[in-house]
Amino acid sequence: MSGTSNEPLARAIADYLDAPLTATEIERFADGEIFVRIDENVRGEDVFIIQSTSSPANDHLMELLICIDALVRASARRITAVVPYFGYARQDRKTGGRTPISAKLVANIIAKAGADRVLTIDLHAGQIQGFFDIPTDNLFATKVIEDDIRRKYSEKDDLLIVSPDVGGVVRARALAKLLDAEIAIVDKRRPKAGQSEVMNIIGEVEGRRCILFDDMCDSGGTLCNAAAALKEKGAIDVSAYVTHGVLSNDAPGRIAKSELNELVVTDSIIPDPTATVTDKVRRLPVAPLLGEAIRRIANDESVSKLFD
Repeated sequence: MSGTSNEPLARAIADYLDAPLTATEIERFADGEIFVRIDENVRGEDVFIIQSTSSPANDHLMELLICIDALVRASARRITAVVPYFGYARQDRKTGGRTPISAKLVANIIAKAGADRVLTIDLHAGQIQGFFDIPTDNLFATKVIEDDIRRKYSEKDDLLIVSPDVGGVVRARALAKLLDAEIAIVDKRRPKAGQSEVMNIIGEVEGRRCILFDDMCDSGGTLCNAAAALKEKGAIDVSAYVTHGVLSNDAPGRIAKSELNELVVTDSIIPDPTATVTDKVRRLPVAPLLGEAIRRIANDESVSKLFD
């Protein structure tokens, strides 16, 4: 079953599984209220709802909850919320006094609505899995990205995987290990949300082809600033691979003017049709990854075997 946040991805997953999407009507009243009607019998069925909670995050989250409630009241046997991009994941801890942990709140709401399981890709922080009181599978797009890098960079002697911040070192090291490459780290500070400043580059980047690797790109400031700093330190060229292309505000325009050769994202989020278009942004499909995970969950097979 598909919500409205990423119908092309839902159709691609359905094609991979050779299964039609559930007939569903999703409408919005004049005041913005969401109405959902499931137009076929789902009693006793194992249902997977595909819905990223991307922009507008609150609308798409509410739509997901209403879809879950409709399925609960239609007596579905098991309901899995497939959330390729899990919004609110950056709010996974208290950053100061009197601030919320919104990722935990959203996890509680999804479980309370009636979901039996959650399937997602590259959570901003792995520990968010522990926020859910229902089984949660966090898939990794690393293999999809690794395959694309191998196709694009046949010679990898001068390849360098770069973490855009200290928090992403584990993620960068995992990709570097697969590619048998070295890593470097961008030491940055964040004066306030949505802004970042590069303080230092840890590692030797001169004469190297650098690949920045992160879980998401929102405003693009972190990646663009890191690319400029890497070129200043003597990098031959700089590209970036991220799982979730949030690309809010004028991020595509900022990337188009940056030192980045290209930004490669997955199709976990569909692009905003009103956003600036740039040839520097390329998308990789994750439907086979999600489709295979859904097949394994439905057949009670191991999902972790996907990454052995």
